[in-house]
Amino acid sequence: MTQHVHRTIDTPLRSGLTRDQLWEAADKGLIKCWEIGRQRATRFPDLAQKCLAGELPVLGWKGGVSRSLKKNEKFGSLKYLAQWQGLRGEDLDIALSEERSLTCSRTKMRVTFTPDRSKYFNQVAEAEV
Repeated sequence: MTQHVHRTIDTPLRSGLTRDQLWEAADKGLIKCWEIGRQRATRFPDLAQKCLAGELPVLGWKGGVSRSLKKNEKFGSLKYLAQWQGLRGEDLDIALSEERSLTCSRTKMRVTFTPDRSKYFNQVAEAEV
């Protein structure tokens, strides 16, 4: 299994791949999430600017924050981190077996992106806090 997923920002977007190739390969779908982020940066420049400013906006994967919560930290998905890197126009650079923490510049919430789904899967949703 690939332990580190890296692609440079000038790598062309892939096409013609099957669902299994996109989501079930050794990269665990991180390349596809990053490519989606790159595409969304073009379509939603305001969202890309928020990411470039260090915000962690709500996206389609666990990890974004819309407001501060009572507990000032939470866990998020590596897929979120990959999409966020794409939105920022950065190289995809994620270690599959490591956690990485970022603090949202707007809410000051600390999010730890982890390969361990159990850490974020059963978290209380933001709306319920």
